[in-house]
Amino acid sequence: MVSLDSTFPIDWVAGNSRAIAKARDLDRTGETRYLTAPAASEVLVGGYRLGGRFFERTRMLVDGLQLLPFDRLSIHAAGRLGAELVARGTPIGQADLFIAAITLRLGERLLTRDRDIGGVPGLSIESY
Repeated sequence: MVSLDSTFPIDWVAGNSRAIAKARDLDRTGETRYLTAPAASEVLVGGYRLGGRFFERTRMLVDGLQLLPFDRLSIHAAGRLGAELVARGTPIGQADLFIAAITLRLGERLLTRDRDIGGVPGLSIESY
């Protein structure tokens, strides 16, 4: 299973060749793809902003993926992780913090092209 950062679905919908190739690889392996609620929200912001066909594609993509739970344990994981990153002097944005914490807590890897989130200790990152 792989958790998708918002960069991946956004790039896929926009026709990014590397994202499309990675999606085909995931299709071939049959690996399950998940979104966190914060990542899904980020994807939909772009869909609503651009509207039309882009909105329809993002809506269908988000609605077709399972969501990783953003529960009380994930909130606490985000709080601990956020405090650790601030202490290190490497804080990340709130949405990225939530995405990282949920993905980490559930032991998944994160598919992203976002380099900022790559500094999260213990988070398994896969790029495309």
